[in-house]
Amino acid sequence: MEKFDIVDADGHVFEQDHELYEFLEPPYQGKPTVLGFPLWPSLDGYHRGAIHSRLGIHKAFETSAATWIDLLDTTGIAATVLYPSAGLASAFIRDPDWAIALTRAYNNWLADRYLKQSPRLCGMALLPLQDIAEAVKELTRAVTKMGMLGAVLPAVGLSRPLGDLGFDPLYAEAERLGCALGVHGGPTQALGLERLEEFAQVHTLSHPIAQMVQVTSIVMGGVLDRFPKLRIAFLEAGIGWVPFLFDRMDRSYRGRKFSEYIGPVKNAPSTYLKMSAIYFGIDPTETSLAYASGIIGTDYLLYSSDFPHEANRERCQEEIVQLARAEEFSKEERSGILGGNARRFYAMEAACSARGREAVPISVHKI
Repeated sequence: MEKFDIVDADGHVFEQDHELYEFLEPPYQGKPTVLGFPLWPSLDGYHRGAIHSRLGIHKAFETSAATWIDLLDTTGIAATVLYPSAGLASAFIRDPDWAIALTRAYNNWLADRYLKQSPRLCGMALLPLQDIAEAVKELTRAVTKMGMLGAVLPAVGLSRPLGDLGFDPLYAEAERLGCALGVHGGPTQALGLERLEEFAQVHTLSHPIAQMVQVTSIVMGGVLDRFPKLRIAFLEAGIGWVPFLFDRMDRSYRGRKFSEYIGPVKNAPSTYLKMSAIYFGIDPTETSLAYASGIIGTDYLLYSSDFPHEANRERCQEEIVQLARAEEFSKEERSGILGGNARRFYAMEAACSARGREAVPISVHKI
């Protein structure tokens, strides 16, 4: 039996409106008017609750600290890093004041209901990216006051791609704090998929297309040149598309002698795959995993459960065992993918020490 320290780099919570309502601050505090409409914009018009009800996938869209700790205990996962669900649509909020209030309420709720309950539950903050100055302030508060490991960057919904110079103050602060940034999709609107009617077809394309746009913008926009110590992960889209995209970017980069290709990136895009800056969440069932990891490098791959979205306890256990027994990787590489890479990307031990949180435990699980 082999032993592994397993860290889930991308789990989720279901943030219910009535729960967040308790954490709203003035001028919204105690005013039920805000509950007259959903707190978050729709992800895209697909009612996932209706779809899952018809298919019997989930009994309810509810999570708690107890739910998560039970999953960790039964699967042998030492810790998880929690991302939002409805809040993945935060970039579609058009009212900056409301974006500031709601993301702050979410962060307060996540810290109180999850992070305070166990050091095994770690969090990534939501930011009001509609106002970059306020987003910088919220990132600082979430990391230094609340023990968050970093922040979520929405892959869909922003009026500008993430490589835009307007986001530089946020990247500068993340680099100063030494925290992680996780780019995460979810919404399917604004990606040109409206002509597809079946949800499975839209879901097939939404995550990788959204991430392709943001990877291209960040890398070719020179973000990693301006902020060489920044750490960014692109999550829940698998990695089969990554070699293709970097080949395409390199091809365009080689045309820099033509004015229309000149931009701020200083090196061939593929060189950034080996600079400890970019990480990717993997799908353990990908048939292209071994091929793509040979190009990306296994040091930059993150095991992600996606619980409770697309995965239940049984699927989590199956995927962990599949990775732990993957003969195409050495035991050292498997150990990194299953947990070591996530600890390094999120700087878990350093973050807990610096922010006064109890250390994230190492729980060696035999497989």
